[in-house]
Amino acid sequence: MVGERTWQVSGGERFAVSEPVRELRVELIDGSVNVVGTPGDTARVEVGAVEGPPLTARHRGGSLSLRYDDLRWPGPLLRPPGAHRRSARITVSVPSATRVALRSERAEVFVSGIAGRTTVSGVAGGSTLVGLSGPAHVRTVSGGVEAQNLGGALHFGSVSGDLTLVEGGARVRAESVSGDMIIDVATVAAEAADIRLSTVSGEVAIQLPDPVDARVEASTTSGSLASAFEELRLRDGGWRAGPGPRPGRVVGTLGTGSGRLRATTVTGAMALLRRPGGPDPAAPRTSATPHPGKDL
Repeated sequence: MVGERTWQVSGGERFAVSEPVRELRVELIDGSVNVVGTPGDTARVEVGAVEGPPLTARHRGGSLSLRYDDLRWPGPLLRPPGAHRRSARITVSVPSATRVALRSERAEVFVSGIAGRTTVSGVAGGSTLVGLSGPAHVRTVSGGVEAQNLGGALHFGSVSGDLTLVEGGARVRAESVSGDMIIDVATVAAEAADIRLSTVSGEVAIQLPDPVDARVEASTTSGSLASAFEELRLRDGGWRAGPGPRPGRVVGTLGTGSGRLRATTVTGAMALLRRPGGPDPAAPRTSATPHPGKDL
């Protein structure tokens, strides 16, 4: 095909792609992939140790991919024997505006400095996102996600993987079955605030800047609940027989209420905290103790 370039990569190789790269796709079983956005217009690839057959690198129509040609996603039933033992370590620098799509089973993922859309799909490997200004979409089964200094929207989904977001933006949507969520929001613009968190048995801690403009609704069905914002009304969920925490719910408006924060958990603990640097808050009001077991 005209304009297509394909070659095999068996490890210990470095090469540059002189043609424009607007999209990057990487598919691995195990190992690691590190993607770095740069101000230049050239993509550079470094492939370290490769266990198993070589990877296929392909550039076509502005899209650069590194993958195994004989693997089909999703599911292991479509894979050749021994595919689970394949591993590779890859570092790719691309123009910051590049769209990035990464898929793996157990590989560790690192992405930084990307302004285009970033999509990560994994099973058990952890993911680290730093300094992304474009939207990020992460889906994982049990792998944890750590993110810092995100300017774009973050969409997260997991079965048991945890989410830790530090210096996040004002648009976060996260869902999990049993994963914990620690969300630190650096700034909330009135016109953009949209934070929605949901988990069944995971614990949730949300740290908001002060002042902040948002309508707030946070609840736990049977876990403990704490709020450091006096403006919010704290409501117990009603009488409950026996020892243990009582369910609770906080609702109310912070600032102008232009944005929205909604967080729910069924059996996990919930805490709404103030970011350091704001006015000294009053002691948090609680419907029960203890607080969620993780600090920001």
